[in-house]
Amino acid sequence: MTTKPNALPWLLLSAAVIVLDQLSKLWALDALQPAGMPHPVIPGLLNWTLAFNTGAAFSFLADGAGWQRWFFVALALVISTALVVWLTRTARRDWRTAAPLAMIIGGAIGNLIDRLHAAAVTDFIQVYWRQWSYPVFNVADCGISVGAVMLIALGLFGGNVQGRVR
Repeated sequence: MTTKPNALPWLLLSAAVIVLDQLSKLWALDALQPAGMPHPVIPGLLNWTLAFNTGAAFSFLADGAGWQRWFFVALALVISTALVVWLTRTARRDWRTAAPLAMIIGGAIGNLIDRLHAAAVTDFIQVYWRQWSYPVFNVADCGISVGAVMLIALGLFGGNVQGRVR
């Protein structure tokens, strides 16, 4: 009985997301002081704005008394572990599953590092239009979001994405 190679090498993509996330946060902490001051990149659309989030997405539970830090640490560890197990059961050639999982793992660990080190996640990407503003986010959040959307889209439409020539 031969076993097919699993998708664990895709964790290199996770590592790349973590490195990009942490390097970008180091840059933001150095270049974007003071926190909260917008630095226009594309006026009317994109700013670099340093912010710190003790909660989760959209500052969910940010006003907690500190317990939420450990809750989100535990959640990131459980989810990352489950996704690594999923990778062990995924064929290495199945990029439609492996790449999104690896991006989510990288993003989760990138934000986990912030929570363990500083008790808050460093955010700095602000997208806005006129009076509307999306919550400030970071590269790890992009990895999680893009990975989740890819996982759903490729799961639903992966077999039907190829164009047909008539």
